[in-house]
Amino acid sequence: MILCCGEALIDMLPRETASGEACFAPHAGGAVFNTAIALGRLGAPAGFLTGLSTDLFGGVLEDALAASKVDAALSVRSDRPTTLAFVRLTDGHASYTFYDENTAGRMLAPGDLPVVPECVTACFFGGICLAVDPSGAAYQALMAQVAPGRAVMLDPNIRPGFIRDETAYRARIGAMIAMADIVKLSDEDLRWLEGPGEIEALARGILAQGPALVCITEGSKGVTGFTASGARRVGSEKVAVVDTVGAGDTFNAGLLAALHSAGALTKAGLRSLDDAALDAALAMGNRAAAVTVSRAGANPPWRHEL
Repeated sequence: MILCCGEALIDMLPRETASGEACFAPHAGGAVFNTAIALGRLGAPAGFLTGLSTDLFGGVLEDALAASKVDAALSVRSDRPTTLAFVRLTDGHASYTFYDENTAGRMLAPGDLPVVPECVTACFFGGICLAVDPSGAAYQALMAQVAPGRAVMLDPNIRPGFIRDETAYRARIGAMIAMADIVKLSDEDLRWLEGPGEIEALARGILAQGPALVCITEGSKGVTGFTASGARRVGSEKVAVVDTVGAGDTFNAGLLAALHSAGALTKAGLRSLDDAALDAALAMGNRAAAVTVSRAGANPPWRHEL
């Protein structure tokens, strides 16, 4: 099982009523939640660990996970509220306002963590849950628990407006990069972390911190995977973009699903990844993300849609 560890929330997406009034429609979401949903739909064995509310919206999240064949048994339930994220779309690109104080997801603490069973062979971490405590501390501790024996992927999915203590956040992300086997960053995330410079030089700086594979996405330009032995670029799929909500999350799932199918989603497998396997994984990520951006909201594809 590939266990996705991070936030689940309700995206309040801008819509218009039949009479033309502006409104928001609730949709299950969250960066790590979206990756778990996409993994399940792509046919990979997927699990999800989060702080999950027993409120109305928590029920919506649980139902969505079950419908996409994601096992949420390891999630920690509480009666705290569910995080809400109100979305603004500008030319198809999303910006967010979060309501996250005292929520089930944010208040997940290191002492709440379950023992990860042996059936979990790989883990994925990321999202806004790493920028706040106690959830950030919990996921950092969980990564330290699983990283010695399992393949681990990290996508920080950085939201600068959500970060209150930049020094502490940078230290956490640095520590998690050092434990990760795969790190995925957008070009914007990469420059936020590493400053100005050429993408390859910056990406190799991340690679030098410990990962076996660093993937940098550049929107319509595609994605490049950097390893110790070289770099492989795969162009993006050409589609009519409706919005970009969930695009990077779906890419992560496609990459992980392809690596899992190839038998390469292990610590040793990622260190010896050949060009053909890497190209196939990057292409799978791009194909899956292309379907997501072609329709409204974070609605990842099922395997048959690819």
